[in-house]
Amino acid sequence: MSIRPVHSNFRTFFTCALLFAAALGVSAQTASPTPDSKKTDKTQEKPKKQESSPSRDPNRPATAESVAESAILIYGGLGGRTLLDQIRKTSIEHGKMSLLNDKGQTEQVTYQKWTIRGESLPKEKIRVDEEYPSIRYALVRSDDKTYGVYNQAVFAPRDDAAKEFENRIFHGLEALLRYKENGSTLDLAGHEKVMGVDYYFLDVTDKQGRKTRFYVSAKTYRVMMIDYVEDGVKFRRKFYDYNYAQGTLVPYKTTLTRNDKIVEDTQVMTVTFGQKVDDELFKNGT
Repeated sequence: MSIRPVHSNFRTFFTCALLFAAALGVSAQTASPTPDSKKTDKTQEKPKKQESSPSRDPNRPATAESVAESAILIYGGLGGRTLLDQIRKTSIEHGKMSLLNDKGQTEQVTYQKWTIRGESLPKEKIRVDEEYPSIRYALVRSDDKTYGVYNQAVFAPRDDAAKEFENRIFHGLEALLRYKENGSTLDLAGHEKVMGVDYYFLDVTDKQGRKTRFYVSAKTYRVMMIDYVEDGVKFRRKFYDYNYAQGTLVPYKTTLTRNDKIVEDTQVMTVTFGQKVDDELFKNGT
């Protein structure tokens, strides 16, 4: 029986150990990195969800309420009436207007508008200071009354001026955006293309019988124009230059036509919501 030298056994053991260690090294180099050390592969990232129009089942016909609620959702930056109520508790707006006067002449007017939101549109407090080249005065709507203020004195505006002021309020976007609060009725009057744009025709009638037709884009659910009739005269207001202000949708340009002739062109310069508005602005001194 032969005896193998000790150093020969040790050499064999040491060689095996080296081979095993090398195998472990290779395995460690090819193993997946830990989540902490793994670099993000941007090509594998999912794209962020962007704001889009409300989806609707194409097999389910639209209703007046579904069109109205979709529009409210969009104007509220996908937050709907909840966000509109939170953000638009007050508003301050500056802008300029080109107005066609009774003599057929265009007058340039700058204005400032203050609003305190009410539980419904008739309860809204609104004041607009208008500065013409030769005069400056304010028109105010508060406590279901419309009156004027000139040099701190209250006056009763002409019927046509008061009616024009009220039409901006009750035949405006808020008539749709707050139809529930106003107790208005809705009617989907049609769905067709006008000048290549697919519209829903949505009629909104308030408790006082004021009817406004809203042309709501079937693609974006934005109101692109409205029609109403006053004393047998047809008016149409168009909305342009939509953008978001504090997360809510605002048209920064509008035009008003009377029997197809432009009588008003309004450009909003700035609008802010939620700032303090002094209630004294709406006091009529009575």
